[in-house]
Amino acid sequence: MSRTVLPFQANDISSVARSLKDQLAKRTSSPDRPPGHVELLNMLARSTGYRNFQHYRAEHMVPGTMDAPAPQPRPGGNADGKPAVGTERIERLLRCYDSTGLLVRWPPKHTQRLLVLWGLWSRFPARQDWSEAEVNGRLRALHAFDDPALLRRLLCDNGLLERTRDGRVYRRVEQPVPDEASAFLRRLKTLPPAA
Repeated sequence: MSRTVLPFQANDISSVARSLKDQLAKRTSSPDRPPGHVELLNMLARSTGYRNFQHYRAEHMVPGTMDAPAPQPRPGGNADGKPAVGTERIERLLRCYDSTGLLVRWPPKHTQRLLVLWGLWSRFPARQDWSEAEVNGRLRALHAFDDPALLRRLLCDNGLLERTRDGRVYRRVEQPVPDEASAFLRRLKTLPPAA
């Protein structure tokens, strides 16, 4: 049986390292022995937002097969030659917002969460310093499930916000916006602003 090659990509290697460190520290089965192959696969998958390796594998496989990786997108389009930006997927993601543009629920998939984080990133003005309390206040005004600490941490872990070592000053990280995130931001702007 041949081995299936699956791609592995993380937006921030530092957050992967932190996640692996935390997972290794919390190991209860044989903490004095190194983790096995499957346990390492599960740890790597969790470090990028998946429940476990099976969840990661399912997201990267062609539907209906068990041994072929999903086609990788080509520049300017996907493997089918269709545009890379899926308006249907963006419209589905907008269901996580109410009619006023308030984020009412956290999406289930990692790729959807990244787009939502870009949406939050876009609501912070460029080149402006924020205290932790100000960031929390802004995030509270943008979502309805009352977890600004989660959103703040994810924005930092994904390189969209940066903070000083002491955590007192936050600032939006200026960077090129990926194509799908850009399409999502354009569509998000058509909703009335939540804050």
